Amino acid sequence: MTDVLFYHLEAHPLERVLPVLIERCVERGWRTVIQVGSEERRDALDQLLWSFSDASFVPHGTSRDGPAADQPVFLTVDGDNPNGASVRFLVDRAEPGDLTSYERAVLIFDGNDADALADARRYWKEFKAAGLTLSYWQQDAGGRWQKKA
Repeated sequence: MTDVLFYHLEAHPLERVLPVLIERCVERGWRTVIQVGSEERRDALDQLLWSFSDASFVPHGTSRDGPAADQPVFLTVDGDNPNGASVRFLVDRAEPGDLTSYERAVLIFDGNDADALADARRYWKEFKAAGLTLSYWQQDAGGRWQKKA
């Protein structure tokens, strides 16, 4: 059964949150795919994952970086799973498609964007009706994640 985690951005932007979450996946040995809404955004996140910290980086690739199967983290604009990931991140209003082949899916949405918020609510209802396990996480004033009911 797929666990779907909804991450509601409020205190910090995606560029600050995503690298930390992806880094945790890598530390746990979870192969991960990140689906974004556009090629431009994919390229920007590709650069971000190499440079977000002076102390570390996230090993990853895109379709331009050789065999996808070699990448522990893969960035894509498509609904494919080219690196055999067990975790899928959806950002920038990327269309989820079928998530049942993943152990975990993480939908990150900007709470200040009315369209992204409406999409998240719609997906919540769809996923719940499909029987997926759902959890909702919201940032507190300090940017820490709090699981909500």
